[in-house]
Amino acid sequence: MSGNTCYDSVQNLLSSRLLSMKLKIKKYRTIILPIVLYGCETWSLTLREERKLRVFENMALTRIFGPRRDEVTGEWRRLHNEELSDLYSSPNIVRVIKLRRMRLAGHVARMWKERGDI
Repeated sequence: MSGNTCYDSVQNLLSSRLLSMKLKIKKYRTIILPIVLYGCETWSLTLREERKLRVFENMALTRIFGPRRDEVTGEWRRLHNEELSDLYSSPNIVRVIKLRRMRLAGHVARMWKERGDI
């Protein structure tokens, strides 16, 4: 998957403490997501593929947001998926794919009406 290759090439940037969280999220949205989602309007997703995409997204978000110190024990821990979705305010990757597919379906429907083929 070319998305994994892209992620591997920028993962050091995503975990850097020198970059702000806002900049890391912007890099994720502008560099990684377009490569992963290229042509997604035509995909027919199975549940297995949806799960793989969610795992990929959570892996990238875990790298971006990093570990958190537990308030009670003081130990470092990874963030849970629910915490990641709360921190990342955009829709998850599967929802983005479904929205793009609906947008394409609407475009195709309007295109046929304008041509008078229906």
